[in-house]
Amino acid sequence: MQKKIALINDMTGFGRCAIAAMAPIVSAMKIQAVPIPTAILSTHTQFPVYYFDDYTSRMKDYIQTYKDLHLEFDAIATGFLGSEEQVDIVIDFIQTFKRKETFILVDPVMGDHGKLYKTYTPAMCQKMKELIQYADLMTPNLTELVTLVDRPYPESLPSFDELKEMCEQLSRQGPSHIVVTGIPFNDKQILNFIYNKHEDYQIVMVDRIGKDRCGTGDVITAVIAGSYLNGLSFYESVKKATAFASKCIRFCEQTHVPHHYGLSFEEYLYELGEDL
Repeated sequence: MQKKIALINDMTGFGRCAIAAMAPIVSAMKIQAVPIPTAILSTHTQFPVYYFDDYTSRMKDYIQTYKDLHLEFDAIATGFLGSEEQVDIVIDFIQTFKRKETFILVDPVMGDHGKLYKTYTPAMCQKMKELIQYADLMTPNLTELVTLVDRPYPESLPSFDELKEMCEQLSRQGPSHIVVTGIPFNDKQILNFIYNKHEDYQIVMVDRIGKDRCGTGDVITAVIAGSYLNGLSFYESVKKATAFASKCIRFCEQTHVPHHYGLSFEEYLYELGEDL
């Protein structure tokens, strides 16, 4: 039977992010995507104008349909959550639908470049720690990692041993597999630090290509989730995801796609299903 992954994230019409980016990617990997929207947006918030509809009050009724149908999921992936109530709804979803073989991927979309998003109050950060107890895989950036282990944002690049120590601390709260994504290593390279519980750390380096692009994390998370669900190791999943994202970013730079338009992943979607 075809595998299914629940995607709990916002649905944004234009800008290639969240569910709108993740669903076609996992579909190309021959996995059925089942969206659970947390909000509906016309464009993401980096555009000068956008429509926003908070879906919190409707999420329980939306999810109840899946409970009534006794759906089963092979994976559950969570993204940006806008309130403590949404975290509670997601935890209930996981408790309901997680089977022994279901893995949970939590992308703790909380901030970047040393700053948290406005909605991430101390209470909300604490609430996220309740969610990560259920995570098997996590894809934090450095800002999110230090926040979740109660450390200040470092003034300089942490050593590999320091990154491993922080990942070990986070792992004790839940996840067995962690990749700290998008760490600026130098002017030309981006570091992705991989931690697998009870194993030595691993590194995936990619070229730094242009400026940051909206939706890059969603693309990487989707490829990791799909690859891992299709049987690749966590390391190979990260390697495939970062290589795919880099290829898309390079195309965007060559064709002058605006940074807030996201990654032109459509150009290379077919490659994700070639070896399946």
